[in-house]
Amino acid sequence: MTETAEKLKLELSQLSAQERAEIAHFLIQSLDADVDNDVEGAWNTELTKRLEDIHHGPVIGEPSNQVFSELREKYS
Repeated sequence: MTETAEKLKLELSQLSAQERAEIAHFLIQSLDADVDNDVEGAWNTELTKRLEDIHHGPVIGEPSNQVFSELREKYS
């Protein structure tokens, strides 16, 4: 990795979680040069269905801290 990239990593590590998430999103989007509209549409449909299930259906969400804690235990 270049010296510039290493410096950026150090500086980015000092940002808040929200700021790092926004930058991560930006970087991921920058890698997706070709967007497949069929896939985008399918994901939007699926996400809308899942949201409806959470708000009005039988689906019950779990707190993110619980989910992440379980994943850490499982994969650590």
